[in-house]
Amino acid sequence: MSYNRHYRGGRRHYRDDEDDRRRDIVESPQERLKLAIIKLGEVDPYQEIAAVETHIRGLAPPDIYNLSESFHIGVTEQPYKIPFYAALLRLLHNNPPTDGESIIADGNSLGKQILEEFWKGFQAYVDKLMWRETRFCIHFFAHLVSAQIISPESFAALLQSFITVLDEFGVSHGRAKRAALCAAEGLMIAGAVLSSSKPTFPNEVVTSIQTYTETTNSGKWIVQPVVRLHSPNVEVENADELLDTAINALKALESAGFEGPYPRPYSGYPPLDISSFTPFSLPSVLVPPEVIELEGLSTEAEESEIKRQEWPEYFLRLFGDDVTPDPNTPAGYAVRNDLLAMIDVFEVNRKEAARLLLEYPKWVVSGTFKPRPGAPPPDEPLVNYNWQLESTLLETILGASLILPQSTQVQIYYDGLITEVCKISPSTVGPAVGKSIRKLYSSLTDGLDVEIERRFSEWFAIHMSNFNFQWVWKEWIPDLDLAIQHPKRAFMRTAVEYEIRLSYYDRIVKSLPEAMHTPEAHILPKQTPGPDFMYDDPSKPHHDAAQSILNLFRGRAKAEDVISHLDSLRNTLESDITESENVDSLVRIITTQSLLHIGSRSFSHLLNAIERYLPLLRTIASGGMTASAGAGTAEAKADILSAAALFWKYNPQMVAIVFDKLMQYQIVDPTDVVSWTFLHVSEVDESEADLKAPLNLSAFEWNLLKAALDKAIGRVNSARRKLAMLRKEDDDNRARAKARGGNMDVDGETKPDEPIPENVALASALKAFSSLTREQKTALSRTLEGFVSCLAPSPTSLHPNPKAREILTEHSWHNRANWGKEEWNAWETWGWYRHFCRAYSPYLRNYATTLMAVSFARFEGQSDPAAILLQKMWDVSIGQE
Repeated sequence: MSYNRHYRGGRRHYRDDEDDRRRDIVESPQERLKLAIIKLGEVDPYQEIAAVETHIRGLAPPDIYNLSESFHIGVTEQPYKIPFYAALLRLLHNNPPTDGESIIADGNSLGKQILEEFWKGFQAYVDKLMWRETRFCIHFFAHLVSAQIISPESFAALLQSFITVLDEFGVSHGRAKRAALCAAEGLMIAGAVLSSSKPTFPNEVVTSIQTYTETTNSGKWIVQPVVRLHSPNVEVENADELLDTAINALKALESAGFEGPYPRPYSGYPPLDISSFTPFSLPSVLVPPEVIELEGLSTEAEESEIKRQEWPEYFLRLFGDDVTPDPNTPAGYAVRNDLLAMIDVFEVNRKEAARLLLEYPKWVVSGTFKPRPGAPPPDEPLVNYNWQLESTLLETILGASLILPQSTQVQIYYDGLITEVCKISPSTVGPAVGKSIRKLYSSLTDGLDVEIERRFSEWFAIHMSNFNFQWVWKEWIPDLDLAIQHPKRAFMRTAVEYEIRLSYYDRIVKSLPEAMHTPEAHILPKQTPGPDFMYDDPSKPHHDAAQSILNLFRGRAKAEDVISHLDSLRNTLESDITESENVDSLVRIITTQSLLHIGSRSFSHLLNAIERYLPLLRTIASGGMTASAGAGTAEAKADILSAAALFWKYNPQMVAIVFDKLMQYQIVDPTDVVSWTFLHVSEVDESEADLKAPLNLSAFEWNLLKAALDKAIGRVNSARRKLAMLRKEDDDNRARAKARGGNMDVDGETKPDEPIPENVALASALKAFSSLTREQKTALSRTLEGFVSCLAPSPTSLHPNPKAREILTEHSWHNRANWGKEEWNAWETWGWYRHFCRAYSPYLRNYATTLMAVSFARFEGQSDPAAILLQKMWDVSIGQE
């Protein structure tokens, strides 16, 4: 059989297609050179520098732009190689031994030409406020200062331009932090040279950064990872703030004469000929200002999206200084800085990130880390730290993932990165993972933030799912004697719930010891997660009514027919119910549960059921049983949410999913979900009353609140973008119409402008944006009011928690070993209020005046400790303290 046969329809030969697919891509010499520069040091960085230099000099004429771009890619995307790129550029500044192929007419060396072109790219980074690339370039320049390629005076002026940012009026913390890190890290690398030329300069940099950090203490207080409700202290044991560690490392370097921990492969090169070489002088730089969003120019922040608030960054420490680097020391700061940069840059490829992280020791001075098992020790280590690489990686990755209020990358990236590191070297990384889990678990008793606890439980479950759910649960059996809402028991309960989501109930049950199977342990759900149809049992009241509705759904009856049936069913039920029951509420609950029962087989069944009967849901949400659905009533929407929560009470994940779909299809509003969470969540399952106390929040309730607030904020952002697009189109149309109307008549008179019709789409978008903005404001207001009711309940509250105030004293905190359910419930609720304030601070700040008047006016003139703490967290979050 021949594959060259022509097929009908004129199809090309099979072999021709195969040749097209297999044709090799031919790389040009310049592309191969670029790749060689980028891959510098893949085997041995010290040995490869000279070979790459020879490769560069051997390609004539040199393409300076291509070479500069190669250096840019290497410096900004592989920052751990920066010292070696500096060494390579240092070699390229030497006069070539042969015909002078790198010298052009004006006498500039090849290295200087590359550096001049490189500077242009750096200037573009600064102009665009690309802070990460800017910082890495400054590292590169700092090494070139140490290599005597760049003049120290011009580099000091460059660092000074970033220090000036700290003195700007109203500078944001995010901008100040990035500018301070640029200056601090540049000084750490080139401090020895800078202190020789300008002896007072290092102290000026340290003083400027320290002066700024002293103004951020209130921000540190609300994002520190260990909660002390009774104390304003910002010093945290086993946690370090980023700028504080930079200051401490700088001070230590200054006292040691800036004998830094950085590899300097260029240090042994022969000095340049000063008679023919002049160090490169960096041009002056002005760091451009941020785009200023002027508040008050438009109502309800109409014109632009609100930027996320940036806070001080605390990194948790899990191990001792003999196991992992102390970031307050120069060497420890340099190692953590490199690892964080690698984690951030390689977010696009976690497998490559894991491989490079495990290869990191070859990029630092010998003796920094212990040699791998079976590997020979270095002959003459330059240092003798002998830190454990795997524990350092775990501490760094987890530290980055647990930053409050939000990590830099999405949470699943860090979780997946740890999994990939474990897969590459399970025998060495596995023990470090186990030690990290035990350390975080033990810190739950010491006030670990509730958001960190939630992320920890998610990571634990995801990691266990990737490794056959193997964990030594029996270690935690003694903790079953703790209070039922103790953070350790809450963690076990939440982690098991997440594991069941990732697998199935029976498998997780088999992985747990017998002691955790009992109902008293409150670790496992009472039954396999699934629906609980209230009217499924024929012996239950209203079973026949539910079946009649189910039969209509199963027969795919029209929504109008179901609504008509509900009208007649209401009249029938009125004669069967007790005086305490509400017939309208009963019909709503039966209908909602019946619809969810139809959609309970799968997610697609749920969506189909909701979409088919949207008119029905809108009708019952309006509070009436007729087809004229309105905007809905609070009571009717609360009934729908309660019916859904009761139906999925054994599967909390489905509660959140159904609530999200009800908001998406606008059956309920985010405000309805917020109100229901604070007022009705404790009614879902009376048998779980010992787990859910009224007016207290757990991670489950917080997830519902967060989903509702994010939905409201997302709608406003979407409407804002649509409004901006329509305004631009409208402006363009008006400009074109005005241009067309500018012609002159024959008698010299100007024609009157033709009236431009009203833009209906723009008017509609303005109306929708205004409505959604009010909804966002109301959702935030209801959330704040709910927290105030929980944490500072009035004497007339229905279910006040008396411990909400009692736990705020230092004596009570030190007596936490004797806390019971109510104390830990109150403590967790305080934690979620704290997280609400810092996570949504940009939006709270926008409506601060109104929200304060609604929620805090009642506390004026009072000395209530709960009210004082509520107000303090609020003031810190909106920047008023």
